[in-house]
Amino acid sequence: MSEVCEALAYGNLEAFVGRQVALSAWGQISQEDAVAFGGLTRDPDPMHVDPQWAGAHSPYGRTVAAGLHMMALLPSLTRGADLNIEGVGLAMNYGFNRVRFISPLPLDTPFRNRVTLIDVERRSDGNTAIVTRNQFELAEESRPVLIAEWVNLLWPAKS
Repeated sequence: MSEVCEALAYGNLEAFVGRQVALSAWGQISQEDAVAFGGLTRDPDPMHVDPQWAGAHSPYGRTVAAGLHMMALLPSLTRGADLNIEGVGLAMNYGFNRVRFISPLPLDTPFRNRVTLIDVERRSDGNTAIVTRNQFELAEESRPVLIAEWVNLLWPAKS
């Protein structure tokens, strides 16, 4: 089950800067998902798609998720985990300020995304840019897997 900051609204975003606004449910990336992602991106790196190769050659001793695969899951681990900001008509990915892959994410290992609102910029065009800190964490590890500062543009809902 995910946890979401329920009072979050387009008009009061600044009040939540520095606070956790969502915590996704636990999820995992399966070996099948890793193989499909490798095929889709035309980058079937054996560290991600070949358990036999990874067991013999990878410094992690097993297959691990690709960093870009983890980033591709951000929408499902925020909005897809019920992070909805009341009064927003449209939210659009605007890019990343910073991304770091801190630790490997072994395939078939539960992880979740902890989302903190770190900046709100009200723009002259009437829209708002927000920056969230997304931290993927494993149940048994103190070091995060991924930390990404994700920028999204928000358009207010039309009345």
